[in-house]
Amino acid sequence: MASVQNTYQPQFFNVIHPLNDVPEQKCSTEGLGRIRMTRAVRISLGVLRAYLIVMSLMLGYHVLELAGVLHKTF
Repeated sequence: MASVQNTYQPQFFNVIHPLNDVPEQKCSTEGLGRIRMTRAVRISLGVLRAYLIVMSLMLGYHVLELAGVLHKTF
């Protein structure tokens, strides 16, 4: 008759809250220069910027319309 051995040993992890952790030294960004970007990255970031500007303007318009500042006249 075969016997089964249980060799499982659970692992325990210590969780440390960030406020109780030892502070780490921050990296300095001085002297790094500009990041090289390809044309596709520049275009996609420009499109993203334009999209965010348009959405912000639409949100502002909607908020002003709900507040009654903008009156619709027909």
